[in-house]
Amino acid sequence: MARRTTALLAAGLLVLAAACGDSEDDEDSSPSTEEQDGSGGDDPVEAESTANCSRDAMELVNDGVLTVGTDTPAFPPWFQDDEPSNGEGFESAVAYAVAEEMGFPAEEVTWAQVPFNSAIAPGEKPFDFDINQVSISEEREEVVDFSEPYYETNQALVGFDDSPAASATTVEDLQSLRLGAQVGTTSLDFITDVIDPDSEPLVYNDNSSAKAALDADQVDAVLFDLPTAFYVSSVEMEGTAVIGQFPADAGGESDAFGLVFGEGNPLRDCANEALATLRDSGRLAEIEQEWLSDVVDAPVIPVG
Repeated sequence: MARRTTALLAAGLLVLAAACGDSEDDEDSSPSTEEQDGSGGDDPVEAESTANCSRDAMELVNDGVLTVGTDTPAFPPWFQDDEPSNGEGFESAVAYAVAEEMGFPAEEVTWAQVPFNSAIAPGEKPFDFDINQVSISEEREEVVDFSEPYYETNQALVGFDDSPAASATTVEDLQSLRLGAQVGTTSLDFITDVIDPDSEPLVYNDNSSAKAALDADQVDAVLFDLPTAFYVSSVEMEGTAVIGQFPADAGGESDAFGLVFGEGNPLRDCANEALATLRDSGRLAEIEQEWLSDVVDAPVIPVG
């Protein structure tokens, strides 16, 4: 994931010079730290990361602490009690686990309130990384950087048991309905690009507004990621149900969540190393089991 374009170009020039030289000692001029795939030589060497992940070398938004961004309110099951700093909830636990692997104990982690759309907009960031159920997409990667995925999920539709959406089993059944989602989300993109309803979807600044609209019968159903959908229907909004979920690859790409970094921030490489360690050790799976195990299967609404 590291950006090594300049280094690779330099390595290529050195190899070309060696190939054109007459000295028997030219073989010593080959770089020893660039990544080799083994296809063009007998002695592949180990790659050296361009990221220096020692504490002293990290360029942080706030000196001496790791600053993590997320939106407010911060909802379960991602956070608990609207308090990201308590370490409870899936994303809060992931953030602290990543921070620890990067060398920051809990007391050296601070949180910044960052609206969802601000986190994925171009420009300087008030955080070292943001964690807020942000799905990785090519469009967003044009202006921000993402870590490797820390969770993959499906989109899911929530509506009242007696709503016109309750009996939907196909995408075609949904196209005549009033659908809503939070602005800037892949849920909204999914409605527009995949469901393609007859009328424009209703767009809300946050999930709280979307749920209020559903409660007021302004929409027939709201689209969320699957864990959020189950929490909304089972805890927050009595009488609602998860009408159905859509396959993870519906619409052409998996809905994978990544940590968000300002474009070009080398801390992304350090976070990827931390996530790899957490994944290999099984710790990431343990956190998922602890906070998301109550998410059960919902009917699948086929696409295409």
